[in-house]
Amino acid sequence: MKILITGSKGQMGQEFQMISRGDSGNRYIFTDIEELDITDPIAVTSLIRTEKPDIIVNCAGYTAVDNAERDFDKSLQINGTAVENLARAANETGSLLIHISSDYVFDGTSSTPYQEDTPPNPISAYAKSKYEGEQAVFNLADRGIIIRTSWLYSSFGQNFVKTILKYGRERDSLKVIFDQIGTPTYARDLCKTIVDIFPSLKDHWGVELFHYSDEGVASWYDFAVAIVDLAGINCQVLPIESKDYLQLAPRPFYSVLNKAKIKSRFGITIPYWRNSLLDCLLKMKA
Repeated sequence: MKILITGSKGQMGQEFQMISRGDSGNRYIFTDIEELDITDPIAVTSLIRTEKPDIIVNCAGYTAVDNAERDFDKSLQINGTAVENLARAANETGSLLIHISSDYVFDGTSSTPYQEDTPPNPISAYAKSKYEGEQAVFNLADRGIIIRTSWLYSSFGQNFVKTILKYGRERDSLKVIFDQIGTPTYARDLCKTIVDIFPSLKDHWGVELFHYSDEGVASWYDFAVAIVDLAGINCQVLPIESKDYLQLAPRPFYSVLNKAKIKSRFGITIPYWRNSLLDCLLKMKA
């Protein structure tokens, strides 16, 4: 199959590039803003008409959660309107659109893992823009898959793991929030899962929603402790409450995702988050 990847310079895009080198069964086309501005409907339609991909994986996104509070229009354009462009163009060629969304569409008031049919209630500008992207797929795409994920990190790009590694090596101690609960997800695990399910999507019609994160539960504090521990860094990690750490955008206090649906539908096994973190750290070290 021919696979079009948007946002190829981001965490997931670069992981897809690595995976594609060992995937002789599919042909990949990688685009970032230099090759394709997904906010430009004419450019999107032109490229998709020309390439006629079987599957489009939209890894592009505005991910600066706090900045979105200051520039909601930009976040909405990239996370919402651009998805409309992709959905409309995909319909012309019969392409399947896989769109990556976020656990942040939930308000964090649950005490049990969120299922796909739990009504979203986004509480930040970023979350609202991601929810608009989901609605674009639901309302416009003839063939679509939405995958919500959480706390993505990778050996590529900027992310929480790299931040903790940097400051952990520079400081004697770090203060990290302990009252926000979710699941760290190695972007490579998600990308590999998506590639593994490609064959099952050849005849997929309609739009379906799935949740995917690595297995297990952690706070940001737990995540940071694991990073310094596995990396062998001598830095004390101190737990603090959200109210003691200034963040412009509100975050959900609990955003653990229930993955039963995607595991059952595609027969996949999901790695435990700490094992995947070790894999990522070893890759970065190598």
